[in-house]
Amino acid sequence: MLVKDSMSKRDRKKRERNLVADWLAYAGLRVVVFVLFLFPVRWNLRFAAFLGRQLWGHYHRGRQRAIENLRASFPEKDDAWIEATGQRSFEQIVMLVIDVLFTPRLVKRDNWDRYSTYRSIERPKWLMQGGQPVVFVGAHYGNFEIVGYLMGVFGFNVYSIARPLDNKFINGWLYGVRERAGQKILDKKGAAEKMDELIRQGSTLCFIADQDAGKKGLFVDFFGRKASTYKSIGLVAMQYNMPIVVGYSRRRDNDFFFEIGVQRIIMPEEWADKDDPLYWITQEYTRCIEGFVRDDPTQYWWLHRRWKHRPKEERKARQGEQQTAGSNVP
Repeated sequence: MLVKDSMSKRDRKKRERNLVADWLAYAGLRVVVFVLFLFPVRWNLRFAAFLGRQLWGHYHRGRQRAIENLRASFPEKDDAWIEATGQRSFEQIVMLVIDVLFTPRLVKRDNWDRYSTYRSIERPKWLMQGGQPVVFVGAHYGNFEIVGYLMGVFGFNVYSIARPLDNKFINGWLYGVRERAGQKILDKKGAAEKMDELIRQGSTLCFIADQDAGKKGLFVDFFGRKASTYKSIGLVAMQYNMPIVVGYSRRRDNDFFFEIGVQRIIMPEEWADKDDPLYWITQEYTRCIEGFVRDDPTQYWWLHRRWKHRPKEERKARQGEQQTAGSNVP
């Protein structure tokens, strides 16, 4: 009985999914993809940008959240800048869908330079080629999906840690497309059990590191506010003494062309003498993510509920204020 009561809402929803509806959604997606492939990628990207502008205009709750996040992160900017940056962010989110669909179709081992350029990648490249296990950290920024894909194309032993999509048909198809190029996808629920083996193989482990981690996350500064951040990345790096590479993929103009770069490499000796190495690591890679987001804020997912959960002391202070306000009501 206790097991049933403790079952998460997400688990119950998965068990109750309608397989017929999921298959129809998958079939519909394949038809849409077939139609999209009839046109050049640039035409599709322009159409995606148009859809992003429509989303900005009609998805009021998401738009308001993005505006609030941008205002809190860039208090010095005016309303016109906030509006333009938020709208462009929505365009980039829809354009990413086109990127994901067209990447396996366009990008091959012998033509990668037609679609990408690179910045500060030599040192991490030699670490990975030398069999050094590495943690690669990115964010919901630009075309973050293409980084793992290209590492697979280039022959690196790379695993992307991710949560599967709820629709198993769409999930299986997308995973198959990505893995054919050499990238391997690992369900984050079973990742811990395979970690020792992956480290012995000298694997590169890829994480998206800017998701809200709930009340039990580690709260570090991100754009001047505390943001709940997962502890797992820092714990893995500490346990296995692994360098952490903080990287990004940034779109150039409206084209299917990307600047892929490394913002920082955090080496194990840097945290060895820290009083709280886990906090220091988490804050350091979060600071690096903020750095490349500031370089071009239009490519970040401001729609994200990055600051959803608040630190315990902040929650207690808010409760105290509410109780005080309630006691003052006549």
